[in-house]
Amino acid sequence: MKLYSWNINGLRAVLKRQDLQKMLESENPDVLCLQEIKAKPDQIDFEFAGYNAYWNPAKRLGYSGTMILVKKGLKAKPIISALKSSDNSDDTLCKLLEEGRIIALEFDQFFLVNVYTPNSKPDLSRLKTRELLWDPAFLNYLKELEKEKPVITCGDFNAAHEEIDIARPKTNHHSAGFTDEERQGITNIISKGFIDTFRALHPKDIRYTWWSHWGHARENNVGWRIDYFFISSELSSALNKAEIYEQIQGSDHCPISIEMDF
Repeated sequence: MKLYSWNINGLRAVLKRQDLQKMLESENPDVLCLQEIKAKPDQIDFEFAGYNAYWNPAKRLGYSGTMILVKKGLKAKPIISALKSSDNSDDTLCKLLEEGRIIALEFDQFFLVNVYTPNSKPDLSRLKTRELLWDPAFLNYLKELEKEKPVITCGDFNAAHEEIDIARPKTNHHSAGFTDEERQGITNIISKGFIDTFRALHPKDIRYTWWSHWGHARENNVGWRIDYFFISSELSSALNKAEIYEQIQGSDHCPISIEMDF
C-alpha cells in the first residue's frame, strides 16, 4: 500500500494549475492525505476519479482543513477525532479542531490519522498552546487509538526535529518550528513508540519538505523537514520505503510517502 501526504496550501489552486492531477497520475497513491485544503466540498467542481474523498474542512472559509483520498475498493471508514485536554482548556482545543486540523480513518490493519498541526506563529504567541495543550492531547489521542490497533499518522507537524532536518539550525533555534518545545513534541511521539519512517530508513540523508517563499529558498534548498509519517512500532516490519518528492511542485511543501507491505 502506497500512502502519501502533502500540504497543498490550497486545494482550489492546485486543481486550477493541474498540480494535484499530475501528482495523482504520476504517483498513483493508494491513499493521499492532504493538509491546508482551504476549501469546502461545495467549492470544488472536480471529480476525484477512482477515489473516495473524506473531508474535514475548517468552519472558517479559505482556511486550514484536511482531507483524505482513498482508492475505491479499499475499505475505510471515518472515525471521530476526540482530542481531550488534561485540564480546563477544552474550549481552546475545540477552536483548533474547528479549523479542520485532523481527519482519521479506520482500515482493516490500522488507523490513519492525518494532521495539520497548529504553528506557533512567528511571534511564538501560540507556542504554549502547542506545547501544553495540542501536542500532549494529540499524542494521547494516538495512544488511545493504538490500544485497539496500530496507528499511522502523517501530515504537516510544523516542526523540524533535529539539526539535520533544517538547513540553518543555529540561526533558527528560537524560530517557530524549531524551538526546543516544538522539537520536544516530536521527541515525545518517538519516545512513545512511534517511528519516524523517513529517518528510520534514511538516517543520514539531508532532505527537506518545506521551503520559505523568500530568498529563493527552494532553488537553493534552504529548507525544513516538517512533514512526517509516523507509524506504530508494531508496523515496523511492514515498512518498505519512505520517500520525499522535492521535484513535485505546486506548494511550498512537497509530498512525502511510505510504502507498507499490506
